[in-house]
Amino acid sequence: MGSKNSMQRRINIQFMLITAIAIVITGISSMALFYVIFKNQVYDDLKAYAHVIGRMDNLESLAGSQPVDGELRITLVNEDGLVVYDSYMDETAMDNHGTRPEIAEAMEKGVGRASRISDTQSAQTLYYAVKLPGGDILRIGKNSHSAFYIFRNIAILIAVLLAVVLGLCMVLSRYLTKRLLIPIERMANNLDGISPDNLYSEMLPFVRTIKEQHINILNNARMRQEFTANVSHELKTPLTAISGYAELIESGMASQKDAARFANEIHQNSDRLLTLINDTIKLSELDEQEEQFEFEQVNLYKAAQNCIQMMSMQAQKQDVRLRLTGEHCVVTANRNLMDELLYNLCSNAIRYNNKGGSVTITVRHEGIKVLLSVKDTGIGIPKEHQERIFERFYRVDKSRSKLSGGTGLGLAIVKHIVAQHKAELKLFSEEGKGTEIQVLF
Repeated sequence: MGSKNSMQRRINIQFMLITAIAIVITGISSMALFYVIFKNQVYDDLKAYAHVIGRMDNLESLAGSQPVDGELRITLVNEDGLVVYDSYMDETAMDNHGTRPEIAEAMEKGVGRASRISDTQSAQTLYYAVKLPGGDILRIGKNSHSAFYIFRNIAILIAVLLAVVLGLCMVLSRYLTKRLLIPIERMANNLDGISPDNLYSEMLPFVRTIKEQHINILNNARMRQEFTANVSHELKTPLTAISGYAELIESGMASQKDAARFANEIHQNSDRLLTLINDTIKLSELDEQEEQFEFEQVNLYKAAQNCIQMMSMQAQKQDVRLRLTGEHCVVTANRNLMDELLYNLCSNAIRYNNKGGSVTITVRHEGIKVLLSVKDTGIGIPKEHQERIFERFYRVDKSRSKLSGGTGLGLAIVKHIVAQHKAELKLFSEEGKGTEIQVLF
């Protein structure tokens, strides 16, 4: 609840801040635009006044006359820059105006204009100057007090508008924020029951991703729970056998002949236990070390040759022939995982083969891809079991698997390694005729 209120507060503050900034920028821009328009309008008016006054026949008679109060300031300057007449000030007390920007520009170009703070009036004044036929300069000025009054009123209006709009924005933002967060709150309270019709279209990819992650987490948790239960069960069987046989030998109840047989059983169960532990550790490493394996160029044909040499003793014990066909092919892979992949595929093919059977390993190019095939002439896999054969601890023939020392994890490790290399895994099998597993890199 606190997090939700904090989010609403942040959204409300951002809405109001954006509104305030927009109003201030609009007000300043409007005032600047108005000032430019006002300034151009004043210059146009001063130009018209200068045109009318400049055509007066008795303009020279203004010299020596008394200053008068009025909205316009009229100044007459001779060619030397001396003030001949000024309607606001006594011309005899004024300095030379030849350097004034508007007068200097008018002397050079015929007309000139400028705006500045007047030394005599202490206010910003707009000036327009025109050169008369006789060479004198007529300057018309107008102060901008009226413009500042308007700007002040506009500023007050903007301040009032800002307060009103901020108040409205506060109410509207609270309402809109609440409506905006309703679908998110529903999703948080009931992710599985949320309907796409009640969500914003922009949120659908996010919701789908969250749902997929949620499902994956549940599946992983279920798989880990099942895996833990299966490991415990698989470990219990050989440990129970080892403990039972050891107890019989220790108690002296076993004869010398039986003791040798019991010792052999203990040895076989110990080997099975070690194999199970090693496979479990390997699966855990594959689960936890995604994207951490180093990849290099691996000659898959040479790796298969090494695998056949290593598995030859096991194959002889099972009366199974090993054969390698194909060509040298290089893949980008982790070398240790490739050895593990080949070992598990060959070990399975030997373990579930028939006496006098064979295992054929094939490595060859298929277009731009590389095919690894391990094919046996063994017992095969019934169709109803083929979809689950790569699951952990799944066995088609549990009694044969345990007798041959299988842990039920070999093909699960294969599936993990194939996934690590983003390869394609295929299974072809017929009961009583054999099995072929293909990996396409």
